Amino acid sequence: MDTPIYHDALAPLIEAFQHLGIAYHLGGSLASVSHGIARSTLDADVVADLGLNHIDGFVEWLKSDYYIDADMIEDAVTTGSSFNIIHLPTMFKVDVFILKNTPFDRQAFLRADLRPLDSEIDSPLYFVESAEDVILNKLRWYRLGGEVSERQWDDVLGVLRVQSDALDMNYLRHWAGALGMTDLLDSVLQKR
Repeated sequence: MDTPIYHDALAPLIEAFQHLGIAYHLGGSLASVSHGIARSTLDADVVADLGLNHIDGFVEWLKSDYYIDADMIEDAVTTGSSFNIIHLPTMFKVDVFILKNTPFDRQAFLRADLRPLDSEIDSPLYFVESAEDVILNKLRWYRLGGEVSERQWDDVLGVLRVQSDALDMNYLRHWAGALGMTDLLDSVLQKR
């Protein structure tokens, strides 16, 4: 079987994180696929604890494999936002979100675990957001997007259906309440 394109696109990035000592985890659609129902994706979302002191080494390490802009990265680190890089051989886009210093974001970051994204033998291992945090972050993006994204909603349903009894419902309810999303969590739990 052919290697999924995201493995090729992520390999140099993960190597850079490891070389530079930058903690990360995969989120977004790749994390929801890892915990839920498979679907295609056009990009990868990565949360990284990347600081200003990492930028020069990060750019130097990746500049031969990616379209990468040091000024965009510096702006993202300074403002706590995100930047993107594009893996040139595959043209696969990676959105890198700077780890936010909020109680939920810090807790979710600590809960990521090392796991494959697919069931292929010898599939690479990545730090991936927990199933509960995928649900909470997808609901957060759903709310921020005006509660119209079927893709976000379907990803949440997929994780709920696959993980079912393995989910830490106390954790989900606690953080849904803290994030003002109890109504969304209740609604999606009724639909599963």
